[in-house]
Amino acid sequence: MMSIKTNISVLFLLVGGCLHAQLKYNDADINFDNLLYVKAAKQYETLVRKGEDSQRVLQRLGDAYFYNTDMENAVKWYGVLFSKYEKVLEPEYAFKYVHALKGVGNYKMAKGIMKIYTEKLDVSEFQVAQMQNNDEALDELLNRQPQYYVSNLGINTPVADFGPMYYKDKIVFSSSRDSLRFETRVYEWNRQPYLDFFMADTTGSGSDLVNVRSFSSILNTRYHEAAATFIPEGNVIYFTRNNYTHQTLGRDGEGTNHLKIYTSELRGGEWTEAEEVPFNSEDYSVGQPALSPDGRKLYFVSDMPGSIGETDIFVVDVLQNGGFSEPRNLGPTINTSGREMFPFVTEEKLYFASDGHLGLGGLDVFESEWGNAGFETPNNLGRPLNSNRDDFGYIVKETTQRGYFSSNREGGKGDDDIYSFQRMEETCEQTVKGSVIRKSNSLPIVNVVVELLDAEGNSLGRTATDPYGAFEFENVLECEAGYEIKISKQGFLPNDAAFSTTKQKDFVNDVPLEITKELNKLIVRENGVLKIKIDNIYFDLNKAEIREDAAQELNKIVEVMKEYPKMVIKIEAHTDSRGSDRYNEQLSDKRAKSTGNYIVSQGIEANRIESAIGYGEKQLLNQCSNGVRCSNEEHDVNRRSEFIIVNLN
Repeated sequence: MMSIKTNISVLFLLVGGCLHAQLKYNDADINFDNLLYVKAAKQYETLVRKGEDSQRVLQRLGDAYFYNTDMENAVKWYGVLFSKYEKVLEPEYAFKYVHALKGVGNYKMAKGIMKIYTEKLDVSEFQVAQMQNNDEALDELLNRQPQYYVSNLGINTPVADFGPMYYKDKIVFSSSRDSLRFETRVYEWNRQPYLDFFMADTTGSGSDLVNVRSFSSILNTRYHEAAATFIPEGNVIYFTRNNYTHQTLGRDGEGTNHLKIYTSELRGGEWTEAEEVPFNSEDYSVGQPALSPDGRKLYFVSDMPGSIGETDIFVVDVLQNGGFSEPRNLGPTINTSGREMFPFVTEEKLYFASDGHLGLGGLDVFESEWGNAGFETPNNLGRPLNSNRDDFGYIVKETTQRGYFSSNREGGKGDDDIYSFQRMEETCEQTVKGSVIRKSNSLPIVNVVVELLDAEGNSLGRTATDPYGAFEFENVLECEAGYEIKISKQGFLPNDAAFSTTKQKDFVNDVPLEITKELNKLIVRENGVLKIKIDNIYFDLNKAEIREDAAQELNKIVEVMKEYPKMVIKIEAHTDSRGSDRYNEQLSDKRAKSTGNYIVSQGIEANRIESAIGYGEKQLLNQCSNGVRCSNEEHDVNRRSEFIIVNLN
């Protein structure tokens, strides 16, 4: 199947055909420059077989097949090109190689090329999504839920049929079919008749077209006419044509015939002689016009100076006096270093074709919503509307979500075909999974009860974590909605986490949670400070050695610290006021350090005891200071060891 490059649809790249190509080195170059890619490819292959495998020859050989949409051979020769000259190639050749690979369905290698050559080549000035690390984005696009039902139309022929546009209750499109003239002129590049406008009736459901006839004997000329748009009333047309006026084919200084936008008015049932719009030029192409629904803005495609890529989408205001504002580029959100083409505008969206944004191969159709700051980031419409070949010329009635588009995909009737589509209501569904770990040691916890609740607190289901602490719900979640996960397990404190789904289709929400073991009963909070509370430990008179009864109590400290492996404590030893201040401080310090040493001897890491300090009688708990009469019981209140928790988790 021929590429749409054979038609006026992408003659921006071919600029109408340089029919007086400058003689360069050989016949292959002459045929290549005259767009005769089939002949040129065979001649370049002959040169390669004779040993001529320069970078230039391999590039042109790959390009000859690429421009003719023979992606199998394009992949073959771009592969040879990259094997020999990868270090000196321009980024555009990685871009073409990626497109060729996608064109044959080799997405795995295409992803590899995207990744490898984004790193190897300087792509800072070559802004296309294919030259970015897009593994996940391409996988998402390939696996996206189908949203379209498409059907090849009965009116298609073995030659080019493309570019449908609404005209009142009918469809106007372009075709290379024989227009039944007495003399049928043939476009030398693809041996097909030149493109003319045809009109067809829509069936009741809008799924097919019937009753094809010529649109206008006045507007159809000896050269290409295509890509029309009409004002809302239907009595003014804008369309693309070769630079052809008054029976003369215009050329620039190098012999190139560019494309121009023409306009005509319907008067008395006949279209007037077409006239150029003022922003046409002899030096670059302007075409593929598309009017906004109110007729006040005219979008179009051009390679004029100031373009970001090979072809960009521009817009002009249609003024009340019939004039136009200066053209404005839609900017880098829409336009890339590749090709942006075939705009179609509704009240809320811009639809267009591009090979610069991330796609499936060739031109893909994208939609961009109108936001506060202009058109927003484009969204690829996905399969099956887009394919690994060229898909373009999308028009739609958004009230019914029915419309038409053009494609040269495999399985069509000929060159470019027109397809109808029904856009199905998009269902946005998500799921949720997650994991539960113990906060103290980050280890997974098995058999944690996990409950999923909606925004109103209604339970949607329960499950339990597996040995790896993972959980997953099969529930289908609504997009852009709030949910909550609650977890519980005996001996642990309950926890919960709220999350909101996005508008991304088929997204899996990942919700990690932590769970904390219930505090050991020996852990208490006194005056805002966490402590391990055991019975008082006793020492022999004037001694610091750990007695057997004291060891039994300290073993409780050891068990608690083993239960909380990240716990850090500090030990404080205190005495009563009996005895000298200095003696009490020294004795309590020895006892604190002896206590710490015992805990370490039972398997607790030394760095988990931040300090072991004796304070003597400096921190009495009652009034029993020096010189104050107190009972033995009152003095005993001040004799104590404290185990203060510095860090629990």
